Amino acid sequence: MSLLHALIASRDTIILVEHDASPTGGQSYAQATQTILSKIPPNDSKLTYAADSILIHYQKSNGVVALVVAEDSAGRRMPFAFLAELHKRFLAAYGQDEINDAPAYGMAGWEKEVAKLMQQYTDSPPNDPIKVAQAELASVKDIMVKNIDAVLSRGERIELLVDKTDGLSTQARAFRKRSTQLRRKMWWKNIKVIILIIFSSILLLYFFIAFFCGLGLHCGA
Repeated sequence: MSLLHALIASRDTIILVEHDASPTGGQSYAQATQTILSKIPPNDSKLTYAADSILIHYQKSNGVVALVVAEDSAGRRMPFAFLAELHKRFLAAYGQDEINDAPAYGMAGWEKEVAKLMQQYTDSPPNDPIKVAQAELASVKDIMVKNIDAVLSRGERIELLVDKTDGLSTQARAFRKRSTQLRRKMWWKNIKVIILIIFSSILLLYFFIAFFCGLGLHCGA
Protein backbone atom coordinates (compact mmCIF):
# COMPACT_ATOMS: atom_id res chain seq x y z
CA MET A 1 0.00 0.00 0.00
CA SER A 2 2.58 2.56 -1.22
CA LEU A 3 2.57 6.24 -2.09
CA LEU A 4 4.84 6.49 -5.13
CA HIS A 5 5.00 10.13 -6.19
CA ALA A 6 3.72 13.41 -4.75
CA LEU A 7 3.80 17.07 -5.74
CA ILE A 8 2.35 20.47 -4.96
CA ALA A 9 1.45 22.83 -7.77
CA SER A 10 0.05 26.33 -8.12
CA ARG A 11 -1.30 28.47 -10.96
CA ASP A 12 -2.58 25.44 -12.88
CA THR A 13 0.56 23.55 -13.95
CA ILE A 14 3.43 25.19 -12.02
CA ILE A 15 4.99 22.46 -9.87
CA LEU A 16 6.49 24.03 -6.72
CA VAL A 17 7.84 20.93 -5.00
CA GLU A 18 7.93 17.27 -5.98
CA HIS A 19 9.16 14.00 -4.53
CA ASP A 20 9.38 10.58 -6.09
CA ALA A 21 9.58 7.34 -4.09
CA SER A 22 8.86 4.89 -6.91
CA PRO A 23 11.42 2.23 -7.86
CA THR A 24 11.25 3.28 -11.54
CA GLY A 25 12.02 6.97 -11.06
CA GLY A 26 9.85 10.05 -11.27
CA GLN A 27 10.06 10.49 -15.04
CA SER A 28 7.60 7.62 -15.52
CA TYR A 29 4.81 9.72 -13.97
CA ALA A 30 5.84 13.15 -15.32
CA GLN A 31 3.63 13.08 -18.42
CA ALA A 32 0.61 11.68 -16.56
CA THR A 33 0.81 14.24 -13.75
CA GLN A 34 1.29 17.16 -16.18
CA THR A 35 -1.73 15.99 -18.19
CA ILE A 36 -3.88 15.80 -15.06
CA LEU A 37 -2.70 19.21 -13.81
CA SER A 38 -3.75 20.75 -17.12
CA LYS A 39 -7.27 19.29 -16.75
CA ILE A 40 -7.95 20.41 -13.18
CA PRO A 41 -10.80 22.98 -13.12
CA PRO A 42 -10.25 26.43 -11.56
CA ASN A 43 -12.61 25.77 -8.64
CA ASP A 44 -11.80 23.73 -5.54
CA SER A 45 -12.12 20.03 -6.27
CA LYS A 46 -10.70 16.56 -5.73
CA LEU A 47 -10.71 13.53 -8.00
CA THR A 48 -9.07 10.19 -8.72
CA TYR A 49 -7.73 8.99 -12.06
CA ALA A 50 -7.03 5.31 -12.72
CA ALA A 51 -4.16 4.15 -14.91
CA ASP A 52 -3.10 0.50 -15.08
CA SER A 53 -2.24 -0.58 -11.52
CA ILE A 54 -1.94 2.94 -10.08
CA LEU A 55 -4.35 5.63 -8.98
CA ILE A 56 -3.61 9.35 -9.27
CA HIS A 57 -5.42 11.46 -6.67
CA TYR A 58 -5.50 15.22 -6.41
CA GLN A 59 -7.03 17.82 -4.12
CA LYS A 60 -7.27 21.49 -5.02
CA SER A 61 -8.04 24.18 -2.46
CA ASN A 62 -7.22 27.90 -2.33
CA GLY A 63 -5.51 27.65 -5.72
CA VAL A 64 -3.00 25.06 -4.48
CA VAL A 65 -3.03 21.52 -5.86
CA ALA A 66 -1.71 18.54 -3.90
CA LEU A 67 -1.31 15.44 -6.04
CA VAL A 68 -0.18 11.90 -5.25
CA VAL A 69 0.41 8.76 -7.32
CA ALA A 70 -0.39 5.60 -5.32
CA GLU A 71 -0.71 1.88 -5.84
CA ASP A 72 -4.32 0.81 -6.37
CA SER A 73 -4.06 -1.35 -3.23
CA ALA A 74 -3.90 1.86 -1.19
CA GLY A 75 -7.54 2.59 -2.02
CA ARG A 76 -8.77 6.18 -1.78
CA ARG A 77 -9.19 7.00 1.90
CA MET A 78 -5.52 6.87 2.87
CA PRO A 79 -4.21 8.87 -0.15
CA PHE A 80 -6.80 11.61 0.35
CA ALA A 81 -5.98 11.75 4.06
CA PHE A 82 -2.33 12.20 3.01
CA LEU A 83 -3.24 14.96 0.55
CA ALA A 84 -5.27 16.84 3.17
CA GLU A 85 -2.36 16.74 5.62
CA LEU A 86 0.19 17.67 2.94
CA HIS A 87 -1.93 20.62 1.83
CA LYS A 88 -2.39 21.83 5.41
CA ARG A 89 1.32 21.63 6.24
CA PHE A 90 2.35 23.36 3.01
CA LEU A 91 0.02 26.31 3.58
CA ALA A 92 1.29 26.54 7.16
CA ALA A 93 4.88 26.73 5.89
CA TYR A 94 4.33 29.26 3.08
CA GLY A 95 2.12 32.32 2.73
CA GLN A 96 -0.34 32.73 -0.14
CA ASP A 97 1.61 35.60 -1.71
CA GLU A 98 4.84 33.62 -1.53
CA ILE A 99 3.15 30.67 -3.22
CA ASN A 100 1.65 32.84 -5.98
CA ASP A 101 5.02 34.49 -6.77
CA ALA A 102 7.17 31.35 -6.64
CA PRO A 103 8.64 30.00 -9.89
CA ALA A 104 8.63 26.36 -10.92
CA TYR A 105 10.25 24.26 -8.20
CA GLY A 106 10.63 27.40 -6.14
CA MET A 107 9.84 25.43 -2.96
CA ALA A 108 12.12 22.47 -3.80
CA GLY A 109 13.70 22.84 -0.37
CA TRP A 110 10.45 21.52 1.13
CA GLU A 111 10.88 18.16 -0.66
CA LYS A 112 12.22 16.45 2.47
CA GLU A 113 8.94 17.31 4.27
CA VAL A 114 6.97 15.74 1.43
CA ALA A 115 9.20 12.64 1.54
CA LYS A 116 8.84 12.31 5.31
CA LEU A 117 5.06 12.56 5.18
CA MET A 118 4.87 10.05 2.31
CA GLN A 119 6.95 7.58 4.30
CA GLN A 120 4.81 8.10 7.39
CA TYR A 121 1.56 7.37 5.56
CA THR A 122 3.08 4.41 3.71
CA ASP A 123 4.51 2.78 6.84
CA SER A 124 1.76 3.70 9.31
CA PRO A 125 -1.42 4.76 7.51
CA PRO A 126 -4.15 6.25 9.71
CA ASN A 127 -6.89 3.93 10.88
CA ASP A 128 -9.73 3.58 8.41
CA PRO A 129 -13.04 3.58 10.40
CA ILE A 130 -14.58 1.07 7.98
CA LYS A 131 -11.63 -1.31 8.21
CA VAL A 132 -11.58 -0.94 11.99
CA ALA A 133 -15.30 -1.83 12.15
CA GLN A 134 -14.73 -4.83 9.86
CA ALA A 135 -11.87 -6.02 12.06
CA GLU A 136 -14.05 -5.71 15.17
CA LEU A 137 -16.84 -7.70 13.52
CA ALA A 138 -14.36 -10.41 12.52
CA SER A 139 -13.07 -10.49 16.10
CA VAL A 140 -16.60 -10.90 17.50
CA LYS A 141 -17.25 -13.71 15.01
CA ASP A 142 -14.06 -15.49 16.11
CA ILE A 143 -15.06 -15.17 19.78
CA MET A 144 -18.53 -16.61 19.05
CA VAL A 145 -17.01 -19.56 17.19
CA LYS A 146 -14.57 -20.19 20.04
CA ASN A 147 -17.37 -20.05 22.61
CA ILE A 148 -19.48 -22.55 20.64
CA ASP A 149 -16.47 -24.85 20.27
CA ALA A 150 -15.86 -24.65 24.02
CA VAL A 151 -19.46 -25.62 24.78
CA LEU A 152 -19.32 -28.57 22.40
CA SER A 153 -16.00 -29.71 23.84
CA ARG A 154 -17.64 -29.94 27.29
CA GLY A 155 -20.35 -32.20 25.85
CA GLU A 156 -23.17 -29.70 26.37
CA ARG A 157 -25.00 -30.47 23.16
CA ILE A 158 -27.90 -28.38 21.98
CA GLU A 159 -30.02 -31.55 21.85
CA LEU A 160 -29.57 -31.98 25.60
CA LEU A 161 -30.69 -28.42 26.21
CA VAL A 162 -33.81 -29.07 24.12
CA ASP A 163 -34.54 -32.26 26.08
CA LYS A 164 -34.15 -30.37 29.35
CA THR A 165 -36.51 -27.69 28.10
CA ASP A 166 -39.13 -30.28 27.07
CA GLY A 167 -38.82 -31.95 30.46
CA LEU A 168 -39.36 -28.68 32.31
CA SER A 169 -42.38 -27.94 30.09
CA THR A 170 -43.92 -31.36 30.90
CA GLN A 171 -43.35 -30.85 34.61
CA ALA A 172 -44.97 -27.42 34.41
CA ARG A 173 -48.07 -28.83 32.70
CA ALA A 174 -48.35 -31.60 35.32
CA PHE A 175 -48.02 -29.04 38.11
CA ARG A 176 -50.77 -26.88 36.59
CA LYS A 177 -53.04 -29.95 36.31
CA ARG A 178 -52.46 -30.94 39.94
CA SER A 179 -53.04 -27.37 41.05
CA THR A 180 -56.38 -27.25 39.20
CA GLN A 181 -57.49 -30.54 40.74
CA LEU A 182 -56.49 -29.36 44.21
CA ARG A 183 -58.41 -26.10 43.78
CA ARG A 184 -61.55 -28.02 42.76
CA LYS A 185 -61.16 -30.38 45.69
CA MET A 186 -60.78 -27.52 48.15
CA TRP A 187 -63.79 -25.74 46.59
CA TRP A 188 -66.07 -28.80 47.11
CA LYS A 189 -64.74 -29.20 50.64
CA ASN A 190 -65.60 -25.57 51.43
CA ILE A 191 -69.11 -26.02 49.95
CA LYS A 192 -69.70 -29.07 52.14
CA VAL A 193 -68.58 -27.18 55.25
CA ILE A 194 -70.91 -24.28 54.41
CA ILE A 195 -73.87 -26.64 53.85
CA LEU A 196 -73.13 -28.40 57.15
CA ILE A 197 -72.98 -25.09 59.02
CA ILE A 198 -76.31 -23.95 57.51
CA PHE A 199 -77.99 -27.27 58.32
CA SER A 200 -76.63 -27.22 61.88
CA SER A 201 -77.82 -23.65 62.37
CA ILE A 202 -81.35 -24.53 61.20
CA LEU A 203 -81.43 -27.60 63.46
CA LEU A 204 -80.30 -25.64 66.50
CA LEU A 205 -82.87 -22.97 65.78
CA TYR A 206 -85.58 -25.65 65.59
CA PHE A 207 -84.60 -27.19 68.93
CA PHE A 208 -84.47 -23.78 70.56
CA ILE A 209 -87.98 -22.90 69.43
CA ALA A 210 -89.28 -26.40 70.25
CA PHE A 211 -88.00 -26.06 73.82
CA PHE A 212 -90.38 -23.18 74.47
CA CYS A 213 -93.28 -24.05 72.17
CA GLY A 214 -93.26 -27.81 72.11
CA LEU A 215 -92.35 -30.17 69.39
CA GLY A 216 -95.40 -29.10 67.35
CA LEU A 217 -94.21 -25.48 67.60
CA HIS A 218 -97.63 -24.36 68.90
CA CYS A 219 -96.39 -21.26 70.69
CA GLY A 220 -99.75 -19.49 70.61
CA ALA A 221 -101.51 -22.33 72.48
